[in-house]
Amino acid sequence: MSWGTELWDQFENLDKHTQWGIDFLERYAKFVKERLEIEQTYAKQLRNLVKKYCPKRSKDEEPRFTSCLSFYTILNELNDYAGQREVVAEEMGHKVYGELMRYSQDLKAERKHHLQEGRKAQQYLDHCWKQMDNSKKKFERECREAEKSQLIYERLDSDINATKSEVEKAKSQLYLRTHMADESKNEYAAQLQTFNGEQWKHFNVAIPQIFKVTFFPFKEKLNLQDMDERRTVKLGESYRSFAEVERRVIPIISKCLEGMVAAAKAVDEKRDSTIVVESFKSGFEPPGDFPFEDYSQNIYRTGSDGTISTPKNEGVKPDPKHSMGKAKNKLWPFGKKPKAPTLEDFSHLPPEQRRKRLQQKIEELNKELQKEMDQRDALNKMKDVYEKNPQMGDPSSLQPKISETICNMERLRSEIHKNESWLSEVEGKQSSRGDRRPSAEVNHHTPHGRESPEGSYTDDPSQEHRGPPQPDTHEFDDEFDDDDPLPAIGHCKALYAFDGQNEGTLVMKEDEVLYIIEEDKGDGWTRARKQSGEEGYVPTSYVEITLEKNSKGAVTYI
Repeated sequence: MSWGTELWDQFENLDKHTQWGIDFLERYAKFVKERLEIEQTYAKQLRNLVKKYCPKRSKDEEPRFTSCLSFYTILNELNDYAGQREVVAEEMGHKVYGELMRYSQDLKAERKHHLQEGRKAQQYLDHCWKQMDNSKKKFERECREAEKSQLIYERLDSDINATKSEVEKAKSQLYLRTHMADESKNEYAAQLQTFNGEQWKHFNVAIPQIFKVTFFPFKEKLNLQDMDERRTVKLGESYRSFAEVERRVIPIISKCLEGMVAAAKAVDEKRDSTIVVESFKSGFEPPGDFPFEDYSQNIYRTGSDGTISTPKNEGVKPDPKHSMGKAKNKLWPFGKKPKAPTLEDFSHLPPEQRRKRLQQKIEELNKELQKEMDQRDALNKMKDVYEKNPQMGDPSSLQPKISETICNMERLRSEIHKNESWLSEVEGKQSSRGDRRPSAEVNHHTPHGRESPEGSYTDDPSQEHRGPPQPDTHEFDDEFDDDDPLPAIGHCKALYAFDGQNEGTLVMKEDEVLYIIEEDKGDGWTRARKQSGEEGYVPTSYVEITLEKNSKGAVTYI
């Protein structure tokens, strides 16, 4: 249906309708804008959430548990998901909202042009109508004047008292008015014919051209109805684009969700348990049984007594050298760990942890060494090229860099050799400790290993290690009658202060000098004695030890 023929008399209503259409389009554009702002806010909040829960640790401190790794994978997928929400917002802004706003401005300009053309046509028709109406009124006025002149002439012509001149004057006035009425009639007829023609053109040509699309040879003139139809089509396309923006990101969002599901399936409780063992295993042997300490050996018993017989060492005085260890009831320590300094050889760590750290350090040094070797090879190749083509560069300019690289390689090889020596030492101690374990289990009176007085040497408070060793009652069976303390086999200087809060340990101050009465047996503890006679265990890594040359296995530790 054509607006030009069906709505020829509804110009004002069409004016209102087209304005409503543009307002509705801008309202939808405002809806799209608010929607994309929601997407932007949602994406921003998701990114902030991911940032909040992402680990803020160095690479060495990253957890290796599958549950943690899966969670971080989920965070990465969620971050990608937030990126897709940003893509949705961006495409909505450019392809929907921005396009609608530009189209709205074009529609406003086009509508203004069409309405101006319609008003001009209406104004021209009104002008033709006024001209016709003026000629009609003039014709009516001239006819009345002619009728009045005719009545005057007829009255004078029938009056016998009227003079001839008066009659002639009335006659000429009647002739004049009749002539003017005829001219007004002709003018009115012409104006009426013109108005009717313009009115037909207005409602059959001008208004249809303004309201409805009109086809001319080789061109098409677009007008008000077409403009409104194109606005409707544009809205439909915008609705479709709005949905297509979401549809295009669905495959990527699905991959993000699939990644989250895969991360959930990757959680392995057995693997996590194994990692706990690998992370916290100290390498120490479990503690052995505490020896029976018979305090009834000085009580006189007769042979007729039915009481329990005394042990083999009944009647033997307790060894004063071990009185301190026996006086204190040493239990499994769960106290505060000592804050040992980080040493280059990782001797502040338990054997197993020390072995792992040394292996890791060796791998890192080998990687650095390989980089230096690659750089050396590249520099040598470049030097050969310069020697063959002097115009490309001076070969001697590369020599300082080559020398520096070679020095770095030698330094790294030295570091690797040093760490490999420490690793061999740790592995040797662990194997020897494993060899000694069966024989230690034979005698339940002999303690197995030592306990850490502060609970751990590692940075993890959940780890539990050995404490200071219990005295071996069988080691000194032949010396129970000797009240003299153990002889000093060397001396040591405290590098750090040690609080010695747990039983069996010895408090020492920084730079304090102590006597060594028992060497470190590979568990990180050395038995020492103060000048006051107090004895106990101190961390080997906390002291600088110097053994006497005449003592067995004397060696100096720094």
